[in-house]
Amino acid sequence: MTPSPILRLTGLALAALAAAACGESSAPQTPKAPPPAPLTPEQISVAIAALPAPYNGADYENGRRAFARCRACHTITPGGPNMTGPNLYGLFGRPAGRHEGYTYSKALQATDFTWDADRLDQWLANPRTFLPGNKMSFAGVPDDQDRRDLIAWLKIETSPR
Repeated sequence: MTPSPILRLTGLALAALAAAACGESSAPQTPKAPPPAPLTPEQISVAIAALPAPYNGADYENGRRAFARCRACHTITPGGPNMTGPNLYGLFGRPAGRHEGYTYSKALQATDFTWDADRLDQWLANPRTFLPGNKMSFAGVPDDQDRRDLIAWLKIETSPR
C-alpha cells in the first residue's frame, strides 16, 4: 500500500524538523571560505620588515599573545562574525564606526577618521579617554611595546594576503 500524499508530506516535514534540530539542513549551505593558511616564519619576517617604523621592529608572537585579550570580543577572519565588538578584518583604512552589521556607539558613529596605526595606538592605550562615550569596556593595553607588537600583528593578520 502506497502512503497518501499527506502522509508523505508529513513525513518529509518531520524529517526536516529533525534535521534542523540536529543542526543539519536539507537546504544547500553556502560554503564559508577556509581561513587563510598560517604564515611561515619566513613570511612573518618579510611582512614585519615591510611595515613602517616602529612596527618593523615588532615581536609578532608577542602581538599574537597580546591579541588574546581582544579575542573574546573580536574576530579577525575575512567575513568573520561580529561579536561584542566588530570583526577587525580590513581594519586599517576603514572609517571608524563603519562596519556592516555592527551597531556602534553614538560616539563612534559621530567620528570622522579612518583607522590607522597611530589612531589604533591611541585607542588601545585607553579607549575611554581616546573617545569618551564609546561602548568598549576594555581598559586598554598600557604597555607601549605590547601595543606596538599588537598593532603590527593586526596589520599582518587583518590585511588581505
